[in-house]
Amino acid sequence: MKVVGLDHLVLTVASIPATIAFYERVLGMHAETFGAGRWALRFGPHKINLHQVDNTFEPKAERPTCGSGDLCFLMDSLEGLEAHLAACGVPVLVARSTRTGARGPLTSIYVRDPDLNLIELSIYQDGTRPAA
Repeated sequence: MKVVGLDHLVLTVASIPATIAFYERVLGMHAETFGAGRWALRFGPHKINLHQVDNTFEPKAERPTCGSGDLCFLMDSLEGLEAHLAACGVPVLVARSTRTGARGPLTSIYVRDPDLNLIELSIYQDGTRPAA
């Protein structure tokens, strides 16, 4: 038995509408509902389930907290990303820099989402593209 992939993760957020607005406008993700009153952000074959801090679902993390996430998203390109972020009013926390990803060196830009989660936007330096 071994782990072979990641299906979804959960972010605890202060406001589901504000979170959806950010991820749709800034990163092009799409919001979807599932179940009664449940929301997720979908991108490619992945999704992020959203729990509002004052209305979480069981079972859940022991101490769900807004702003505790540190996520790295693989982008199709970083071309024009800084200009897009500026147009969206999203400040760059750390400019393009080399980091280490699961499969090798990345070029990454860091920002924060509305809950102050750390968001790393990256491409692999060898040109490896994410699965769509």
